[in-house]
Amino acid sequence: MYDIEKVREDFPILKRVVNGKPLAYLDNAATSQKPRKVLDALTGYYEQHNANVKRGVHRLSEEATAAYEEAREKVARFLGAPDARGLIFTRGTTESINLVAYAWGRKLLREGDEVVLTETEHHSNLVPWQLAAQVTGAKLRFIPIREDGTLDMDEAERLIGPRTKLVGCVHASNVLATVNQVERLAEMAHEAGALMLVDGAQSAPHLPVDVGRLGCDFFAASGHKMLGPTGVGVLWGRPEVLEEMDPFLGGGEMIREVHLDHSTWNDIPYKFEAGTMNVAQAVGLGAASDYLEELGMQNVREHEKRIGEYAYHRLSEVEDITIYGPEENRTGVVSFTLPDIHPHDLAQLLDEDGIAIRSGHHCCQPLMRRLGVPATARASFYLYNTEEEVDRLVEAVEKAREFFGAFAS
Repeated sequence: MYDIEKVREDFPILKRVVNGKPLAYLDNAATSQKPRKVLDALTGYYEQHNANVKRGVHRLSEEATAAYEEAREKVARFLGAPDARGLIFTRGTTESINLVAYAWGRKLLREGDEVVLTETEHHSNLVPWQLAAQVTGAKLRFIPIREDGTLDMDEAERLIGPRTKLVGCVHASNVLATVNQVERLAEMAHEAGALMLVDGAQSAPHLPVDVGRLGCDFFAASGHKMLGPTGVGVLWGRPEVLEEMDPFLGGGEMIREVHLDHSTWNDIPYKFEAGTMNVAQAVGLGAASDYLEELGMQNVREHEKRIGEYAYHRLSEVEDITIYGPEENRTGVVSFTLPDIHPHDLAQLLDEDGIAIRSGHHCCQPLMRRLGVPATARASFYLYNTEEEVDRLVEAVEKAREFFGAFAS
C-alpha cells in the first residue's frame, strides 16, 4: 500500500513554512524535491569518494569511477534500456536533445529532408531542430493538436512519409498533461525509415518507462525532475545509431588518440562525455532511480493519477476557470486560466498562502499561441502531494478570484 505520510517523511524540505503556512509544493513539472536518500548519496560521495574518474589509478579515483558507472547501470535499468552502453550522462533533457540535433542531425540531414515534431513541444525539442534545419536545409513539419489537447494522429500519419528522417515528440506535455501515443508514432517513423526521439522529461519521473516497449531510438530525461540533483540528465540511444554519430563536444575522455592533425574517438557512451562529468550528480541520480524503483513506478503513477484527477475536478468547480488538456489519461499537471487575472499575479497571491505553483508560457510559446493565451497558471503534482494540498490550492484560487473580482468592480 502506498503510504503517503511515510513518503513525505523522506523529503526534508516539505517541513518548511512559507509566509507562516506549511509549504504546498505544486511546481513539480519544473523541478522536483529531493529525498534524504539522494541528499545522503551526494554528501557521501563528496565526503568519501570525491576524485576525477576514469584515468586515475589511485583508490579514490577507482571508487569514484565505480560509483559513476554503477549509476549508469541503475538509470539504464530504470528506463528499461537493454544496453547501458547507450546511456549517456548529460546536463539534462535540453543538452540531450541538442546532442542529437548536432551530432546526428547536422551530420545526416540533407536539404529536403524533414523532421516531424508536434505543436506541443517544449522549446528544448524545437529550437535545436530549428538550428539544425538552418544549417542542413531540412524542413520542420508539425503534428497539430485537437481541441481536447491530444495529437491529431490522422494528420501525423499524413505528415510522416518518405522525406521524414526523424520524428520528435514530447512523451507527456508539461502544459496539457497529455500522454502522447509515442509508441504509435515510433511505428509510423520506422515504417517510413525514420528515427524516433522521445522527450521524456515529464514521463520518466511519473510513468513506468521502458524504452524498448516505446520503440524509440532516442530518449531524453532530466535528473532534477525525477528526484535527482540539478545539472544531470541522460540521453539513451540505440548503440548502433550512436556509433554512426559525430561527437558533440571535444576533449577529455571522449578521445582514443590525439595527434596534432587528427583525433580518433572513444567507444560509446564515452565518445559523448567530454571533460569532467557531473560525477556526484550522476551518483545522486542513481540514488533517485533506486528510490523510485523501491516505491514502484506503477504505484507512483496511480497516486499521481488520483491526485491529478482530484485536482482537475476540484478546480473545475471554480467559476469561470478554463483548464487545458484532456480529462482522461493525464499526468499530474493542471494548467488553467481565470479571466482578468494574470497567471503571474495569481502565483504571487498563492505564494502568500505557502502554495508554490508555476506561471508563464512554460517554455512552450507556440503552444500558448495555439491555445490563444499568453500564459497559464500551472499546478503540477508528484508522489508526495496530498488531497489536502489540492483543497488548499482550490481555496486559495477562489480567494484570489474574489479579490480580483472586487478590485475590478
